[in-house]
Amino acid sequence: MKAAVCYEFGKPLVIEEVELDAPKTGEVKVRLAATAVCHSDLNAIRGRADPYLPLVAGHEAAGVVEEIGEGVTLAQPGDPVVVSLLRSCGRCFFCTTGLPHKCEAKFALETESRLHNRHGEALRQGIRTAAFAECTVVDESQVVRIPPEMPLDRAALLACGVITGLGAVVNTAQVEPYSSVVVIGTGGVGVNAIQGALLAGAHPIIAVDILANKLAAARDFGATHTINAAEQSAPEDHVKELTSGRGADYVFVTVGNPDVVAQGLKMIRWEGSVVMVGIPAECATASFPVRQFVVGGQRIVGSCMGSTRLHVDVPRLINLYQHGRLKLDELITAHYPLERINEAIESMEKGEALRNVIVF
Repeated sequence: MKAAVCYEFGKPLVIEEVELDAPKTGEVKVRLAATAVCHSDLNAIRGRADPYLPLVAGHEAAGVVEEIGEGVTLAQPGDPVVVSLLRSCGRCFFCTTGLPHKCEAKFALETESRLHNRHGEALRQGIRTAAFAECTVVDESQVVRIPPEMPLDRAALLACGVITGLGAVVNTAQVEPYSSVVVIGTGGVGVNAIQGALLAGAHPIIAVDILANKLAAARDFGATHTINAAEQSAPEDHVKELTSGRGADYVFVTVGNPDVVAQGLKMIRWEGSVVMVGIPAECATASFPVRQFVVGGQRIVGSCMGSTRLHVDVPRLINLYQHGRLKLDELITAHYPLERINEAIESMEKGEALRNVIVF
């Protein structure tokens, strides 16, 4: 089978034939139909995440189960599935208290590789999935069976970007109807946070970005107001104008920049919340005036993968999509074959796409 392998950070991926071992106990092999390109993949192949090479990135995928290992009960060969980076054992403290995205169990695939190049060299499974390939082997908890009529390129988007942005709003923050919401950064995750705010009944929904094309997309996904931070010297003042002078109830920061987090802190009202969604560099820090959080009862909250319960949330989102209440078609900017994956990555990196999807 073919895969796009990263042998050197910052260099184009190498498309080559690789070998994939059969799934072991509790694992499934999926023949992929589509994998979207996410900014986390960019971090991986640019050396801003996993330091080990060579690796195969890609983690936002869907396909059809081809083979299962011993003891697998969550999927059978022939099942169409969403493939996510989220693994859960179902038995640890976090899984049993409703937080499976924080599962603390150890899995064989954390230390073992099922992927090898033709020289026998192990290829690291980037972002737990290695979906920039025609097939992948993952833990059975990483796949969710979906209806056969669900388009697989749309289903792939539910593996990360949609659940991260929308889940931050409806799961992590549990935004109430009529709340005022600001979303800073309106890329693939940000527009899904906007979708989540719309589903939650928020108003106004204010999108903040520095790119006009991203702000136009934010309008399409439900933003009631937009602020171009490259043109507005003090976007927090504009936010306050739109929220009766008080500031927003919730600010979602979908970019991993601590300076933007500090900006978001200026946009919330007393008793308001800043929800950090974008993943910053490992050593990134931000400073803030502590007193205002004590006196004003303000909150800073982290949201990892939208606090998603994969096997609960994905079927619900598919139901919303099938009834016209969730935009997935509009998230896809372009489709690319695996041979053109470097073009898809470059387009994403330039800010030209919400999601580029690799199809096999």
